[in-house]
Amino acid sequence: MDITAILFGFYVFLNIALAFIIVFLERKNPTSTWAWLLVLTFVPFFGFFLYLVFGRKISGGKLFTWDNKSKLGVRKAVENQLSLLDEDSFPIKPHYQQHKDLFYMHLRNNDAILTQENEIELFYDGKEKFEALIYDIKQAKHHVHLVYYIVRSDALGWRIANALIDRAKAGVEVRFLYDDMGARRVSRRYVKALKEAGVHVESFFPSIIPRLNMKINHRNHRKLAIIDGYIGYIGGFNIGDEYLGYNRKFGYWRDTHLKVIGDSVRNMQTRFILDWNQASKDRVLQYDSVYYTSTPKGDVGMQIVSSGPDSDWEQIKYGYIKMIMEAEDYVYIQTPYFIPDESLADAVRIASLAGIDVRIMIPNKPDHPFVYWATYSHIGEMLKAGAKVYIYENGFLHAKTIIVDGKLASVGTANIDVRSFRLNFEVNAFIYSEAVCSEMLTQFEIDMRESYLLTLEDYQKRSIWIKFKEAVARLISPIL
Repeated sequence: MDITAILFGFYVFLNIALAFIIVFLERKNPTSTWAWLLVLTFVPFFGFFLYLVFGRKISGGKLFTWDNKSKLGVRKAVENQLSLLDEDSFPIKPHYQQHKDLFYMHLRNNDAILTQENEIELFYDGKEKFEALIYDIKQAKHHVHLVYYIVRSDALGWRIANALIDRAKAGVEVRFLYDDMGARRVSRRYVKALKEAGVHVESFFPSIIPRLNMKINHRNHRKLAIIDGYIGYIGGFNIGDEYLGYNRKFGYWRDTHLKVIGDSVRNMQTRFILDWNQASKDRVLQYDSVYYTSTPKGDVGMQIVSSGPDSDWEQIKYGYIKMIMEAEDYVYIQTPYFIPDESLADAVRIASLAGIDVRIMIPNKPDHPFVYWATYSHIGEMLKAGAKVYIYENGFLHAKTIIVDGKLASVGTANIDVRSFRLNFEVNAFIYSEAVCSEMLTQFEIDMRESYLLTLEDYQKRSIWIKFKEAVARLISPIL
């Protein structure tokens, strides 16, 4: 009994010590802290192992410093735009003037330079997007830069690889950055073939032991492609056959991606170079005009906004909230996961209660069960506030888009959940264009025809088992 008491005492002391680490040393968001303390209470000791895998805060200080940004010309451009905006002398096009506060916020908290001369092509289908991307890669003359969260060594993956290999053998600089967790199933043969052809390949936050990466958080969830500094791609599609609709579980894959030509490609290039410099010893620190050959084209206003655990701010979430606050007529949201924190949930609720036409579209099938049921829990609150909720049934909806009043839009990689806002590295394009919004609105209406409208009455009829799953998922949603 004495040995048992000693072991039990040690066990309790250790659990208290681990809780102390979570509360006082990590300084996490209070909601997340309580969620982790619940895990530690109900799953003692093993819960702390889960915390080390899923919840540990990023270490090592800032990954992307002002020093690096100054070498890429960002600091000077940001300070110049802020100064002109303060003096009310920035040459904003008349139809953008009403969004000046949003421009300013993104400049101040994210160094997101405003560009007003861009041309955008929208993709909603993976086959069309990748046909365009592969074609543009094959036309590259100087460099190809790619960063993707998930990369598969399947048919699509090899098509991309072969295009990159062909360009590398022709003397084009090719850099390919993938996330070590997201691309954990990519074959060694795939990576070897790329490297042997002269492609510079790096993984983001790699594990010490191959294929055993314990860093679940702080993943690079971004998807960017820059060709010759002239063309840029940004959006939700990863590289893999399922994104072409070839996965039996998910079926058709509905996503949104942008092809950009214009001044904003410079800012996408900067984002890639900062990520590349973090992951590789082959650094591209100094500004070099050969990587910045974009030219003004079109009349679409854009800001490229990134966020991640290396920052004190939740820049993309702030952008979402500000967009919703500016709404006068409608807010249309598409997201695979709807697990907002209180601030974003309040913004959506307030808009709905104020008579704004809020429509939220989510998929009808889960790729992560806990996330799916947490989404349904939050959706119930939005229904009570008067929002319309559409359940997409034609496959899997992976698009991360917001449209406001036909004037503002956002397309990118950030889901509406804590993981995207605080734990992963994300990038979104904030778009100021009635023409682009009109096209996105048309697609939203098409998607509504592939969805069913979930009413509050239908939601309230859900079974006790579903309510239980929602309650459990809601409880741990701050750490999903």
